Amino acid sequence: MQTLIRASLIAAVFAAPLAWAQDTSPVGLWKSIDDASGKPSALIRITEQQGELQGKIEKLFRAPTEDQNPKCVQCQGERKDQPIVGMTIVSGLRKSGSDYSGGEILDPKNGKVYKSKLTVQDGGKKLEVRGYIGMPVFGRSQTWLRQE
Repeated sequence: MQTLIRASLIAAVFAAPLAWAQDTSPVGLWKSIDDASGKPSALIRITEQQGELQGKIEKLFRAPTEDQNPKCVQCQGERKDQPIVGMTIVSGLRKSGSDYSGGEILDPKNGKVYKSKLTVQDGGKKLEVRGYIGMPVFGRSQTWLRQE
């Protein structure tokens, strides 16, 4: 019986760091909160491929009177006039210390693309998403909330 208890304790000790590491990853489903209104604006799924993060919009939170499947009319290039739901808006971010940087984020409201930086906070429950021009000090941040 003591052997079983010891084995369980050892397994728990080794599993704890793994669970912590998974919780602090930005990979998952996030609810974006509009920095101006404080209201939820979208669900974004962040995935990782070959060490690079990308995020796609899965759902928009819109008033019943608004178009439920809007297109990115102000976007440039291949995104122009494409549906916002399903669009990749975060790309190219790589782990850099405790942050993820070196990529970009699209604001589908105005069609502009900004440099981006992500910081996982509150044990993986929140994600600070910063979009900026030039240096991170010249930008704005949103807090996204983990959904799964």
